[in-house]
Amino acid sequence: MKLSPAQLGKHLQGPLAPVYVVSGDEHLLCQEACDAIRAACRQQEFSERQVLNVETGFDWGQLVEAGASLSLFAERRLLELRIPNGKPGDKGAAALIDYLARPAEDTVLLISLPKLDGNTQKTKWAKALIDGKQVQFVQIWPVDAAQLPQWIRQRLSQAGLAADQEAVELIAARVEGNLLAAAQEIEKLKLLAEAGQVTAATVQAAVADSARYDVFGLIDAVLLGHSEHVLRMLDGLRGEGVEPLFIMTMLAREVRQLANIALLHSQGTPLDRAFSQARPPVWDKRRPLVSKALQRHDANGWQALLISAQLIDEQIKGQAPGDPWAGLANLCLQMSGRRIGL
Repeated sequence: MKLSPAQLGKHLQGPLAPVYVVSGDEHLLCQEACDAIRAACRQQEFSERQVLNVETGFDWGQLVEAGASLSLFAERRLLELRIPNGKPGDKGAAALIDYLARPAEDTVLLISLPKLDGNTQKTKWAKALIDGKQVQFVQIWPVDAAQLPQWIRQRLSQAGLAADQEAVELIAARVEGNLLAAAQEIEKLKLLAEAGQVTAATVQAAVADSARYDVFGLIDAVLLGHSEHVLRMLDGLRGEGVEPLFIMTMLAREVRQLANIALLHSQGTPLDRAFSQARPPVWDKRRPLVSKALQRHDANGWQALLISAQLIDEQIKGQAPGDPWAGLANLCLQMSGRRIGL
């Protein structure tokens, strides 16, 4: 049965379910949901805890044994099963289905999963988790940009702080969707705010620029054509000490894929088929991004950018003159639909 994060707190005040599943990609919110379940278990005297981490070569017999064995040190126990990649495999699927059919007595099983894609949700084991009568499935959704100010305001209120609109918007702009950074900055503001009141001046003085700068986010911004944000992210990556060779490698892979797809499409291959034939294939959820980028250049244009990428690679390795960071900026902007001079 599905249980929303907003309902979780009230639910945990009553009898606990045999199985809880927390699924999502927002680490902070998933962690807090799991912490709430652990706290409820402690309050209801589930005092023994066992953790199983599903990694390469994991023996699913451990879950079977844990379900069959009796608690050695307490009458009640919490059993945690963490599946970081969300793919239990055939043996894991069978073990999960068997456990759900006969949950262990005096045991709460807490399963941690990333967000399950559409195909995974159709599998027998995932359906058993999502719709199981003895399972509470908690889906954690990310907080989007439009929701972030309200989320920040709620967190401030929970921390005993009040903030004006300008302060809230400033925090949101600084952390750029990084909820963990936002939570950490709010904890800092608790120490700095006078009389519990947070102003823009307080935020300016206390909040670090914790924007989520990462290469994969940079690539998404490039594909979306957000050129100004691209420059800011690239500058952030440089400031954080990310090696330009790594950035170049990831960008070159993207340009090469775009050039190949553009060539196939120019030769009459339907775009959906070109996506499937690309190496690696373009995932369904990324096809809108790639489609948008393909509109900016034809096959020859993407091939020219691939040549530019090769030159930047040589600059990074000291095999050609020029500033590789300027080259990276120019390449990113051309991919996003704009040009700058080197």
